[in-house]
Amino acid sequence: MGNRLTQIATRTGDGGTTGLGDNTRVSKNSLRVHAMGEVDELNCHIGVLLCEDMPEIVRTALVEIQHQLFNLGGELSIPGFELLKAQAVLDLDEALAHHNEALPKLQEFILPAGSRAAALAHVCRTVARRAERAVVALGNEDALKDAPRQYLNRLSDLMFVLARVLNRYRTDGTVGDDVYWKSERMANLGSV
Repeated sequence: MGNRLTQIATRTGDGGTTGLGDNTRVSKNSLRVHAMGEVDELNCHIGVLLCEDMPEIVRTALVEIQHQLFNLGGELSIPGFELLKAQAVLDLDEALAHHNEALPKLQEFILPAGSRAAALAHVCRTVARRAERAVVALGNEDALKDAPRQYLNRLSDLMFVLARVLNRYRTDGTVGDDVYWKSERMANLGSV
């Protein structure tokens, strides 16, 4: 990707098309552009999450994820090109195993709530799932490598786990917890 942006307002998209990295033009409503937009939105939400206080290990992982999402967006913008490597998926698997190991086992459903950072991580989780669906839809139309789909799938899982980590993180020495779903039906079943 040798061309760098030198001008933002080019007016070339006024007709409803946009340029891809291979200099082809496609509709702004194409599946490829939707997938690129979902990945971009996810990266923006992670940027907002990074404004919060968090453990340095989580911050470092999120910054690396932002770079990998930029690679993923670049790959989507150039049909047939590969920027996101399989190692990026393995890195998410390692982070999942590391953070999940320290968490108590889930026995109830949790709500996307708790600390502000945890709630933002849950937003990132849902946007990652939406981006994954957009990449799957694109992959049904155009040939794509496996890594983009796998990366978004693992990233959504990791954001769920990181939300749990962030709900426990406190700078005052106390330990937080998840916010558990209270189901009347389940409570009634427990009393039978």
